[in-house]
Amino acid sequence: MTKPTLLVLAAGMGSRYGGLKQIDPVGPSGETIIDYSIFDAMRAGFGKLVFVIRKDIEQQFREIVGARFEKRIAVEYVYQELDKLPAPYTLPAGRTKPWGTTHAILMAENVVKENFAAINADDFYGRQAYSVLAQHLTAGTKDYAMVGFILKNTLSDFGTVARGVSRVDANNYLTNIVEMMKIDRDGTGAKDTGPDGKITKLTGDEAVSMNFWGFTPALFPQLRVEFEKFLKRAGGEQKSECYIPATVGDLVTSGQAKCKVLRSSDSWFGVTYREDRPMVVESIRKLIAKGDYPEKLWA
Repeated sequence: MTKPTLLVLAAGMGSRYGGLKQIDPVGPSGETIIDYSIFDAMRAGFGKLVFVIRKDIEQQFREIVGARFEKRIAVEYVYQELDKLPAPYTLPAGRTKPWGTTHAILMAENVVKENFAAINADDFYGRQAYSVLAQHLTAGTKDYAMVGFILKNTLSDFGTVARGVSRVDANNYLTNIVEMMKIDRDGTGAKDTGPDGKITKLTGDEAVSMNFWGFTPALFPQLRVEFEKFLKRAGGEQKSECYIPATVGDLVTSGQAKCKVLRSSDSWFGVTYREDRPMVVESIRKLIAKGDYPEKLWA
């Protein structure tokens, strides 16, 4: 079985964080969260990296991030640009917001020909998560996969977060996923505030998508169709985005795909807001002290 590829979604603008959080060091030797993700992926058996970035951050990203890996593993770059749209769609005047994670993954269609995982650049998923997903991707199944995390363990103390709240059947297959954009703590649980102000109460124990997915190349033609549906519906808007959890949810509910929900006992953490960074630094320090990671990743 061909080794799977790791697709790293690193084109985000970091607007809430206030900078290019993808290259902000969090480890004791200047490591970024991406460093830890790739370290975990390589020891889980992934064989290639593909970074989805923007042209305007390319030089800085290659020098600070990409150069660390190019002698250790095959690396390619693809570019998520606002005007990369299928005909006859064109960029609306004044739009500056990216089209979302469905569009980002679609940008890799021409370079990813094997089973692959897709991750956010600014999320720390943990060693076990990469291991269970690598096992799925090399098992010969056509099913897609999502590594599910517990909602209450993925919230920020400094603002709302967006999460794909999932429902699964008795066999741990995804049956539905709802993208909730403004989730925050609510006592021992959580709540989501919808665009109309409606409050949805959550227990905090729901399985949520943190954009850690496993796919086969069969996904790409499906994404093209779903993204064009999105453009037809909302392509003239300034801020609408096409999110991969919602896209996968549509593929599942329409019977076009099956998606296994995998579980990891590792703790997820990430940098949504700048104030989250000290927690991430401290969490990594504790994992190093436990022996999960070396003091310096790339000797």
